[in-house]
Amino acid sequence: MNALDLSRAEWRKSSRSTGAPNCVEVATNGQVTAVRDSKQPSGPVLAFPMASWVDFVSR
Repeated sequence: MNALDLSRAEWRKSSRSTGAPNCVEVATNGQVTAVRDSKQPSGPVLAFPMASWVDFVSR
């Protein structure tokens, strides 16, 4: 498995988060969508292939 370089990722939260700190953040690099906890930005990241992420959010 290759390491995922997210050093230049632009993380974003839902517009519905209203600035609350208890959110998930997402970033994409065109191949995968990465998800992390906004309270722990340097913590673990879940990465999903784009097709899987698109399927997930379209449900």
